Amino acid sequence: MLSAQFLITALVVVLAPGTGVVYTLMLSLGQGRRAALPAALGCTFGIVPHLAAAILGLAALLHSSALLFQIVKFAGVAYLLYLAWQAVRQGGALSIGEARGRDSFARIAIRGALINILNPKLSLFFLALLPPFLSGNPASATAEMMLLGGVFMALTFVIFLGYGLFAAAARDRLLASARVMTWMNRGFAAVFAGLGLKLAMEKA
Repeated sequence: MLSAQFLITALVVVLAPGTGVVYTLMLSLGQGRRAALPAALGCTFGIVPHLAAAILGLAALLHSSALLFQIVKFAGVAYLLYLAWQAVRQGGALSIGEARGRDSFARIAIRGALINILNPKLSLFFLALLPPFLSGNPASATAEMMLLGGVFMALTFVIFLGYGLFAAAARDRLLASARVMTWMNRGFAAVFAGLGLKLAMEKA
């Protein structure tokens, strides 16, 4: 059940930089504090399908079907490469710049959700993470997994929001240098492309 060990494990996992963290940082740097909330919220809700799949046992099906896994995986790869292009393209949806327009709350949240939804490894992650912290009572296993998953999602939202607000606070200083903005866009694009390549090499 819920324990200090689970909280520490979940905290370490959530703090580790990944696609959701990179996305939240980029949006907050590019569009300010107002983008931090929907970015964090979208990335958090992108966890729901994988958590549900793990609880219902569907994750086992996903990882036993090579074709299904490959379809979801390469959809995720294509999306990450698209985000890389949007980061480096002049006026792209993720580019950082002083003249950068602001996206709607829904658009930011949906893009963040898709980052996690299109990562097939997340369902396997929950299958590996949650069982060691269950009480062992089959009758309460589903409720316990829902509780642990909910706590993991809450930590994700709070920490990602913190990352976003921190990035937004640094926004004005960074936007003062066109050279810094150019290299940041290139750097974030490289990170998304690298994460896409890493996902492409994953096996079921």
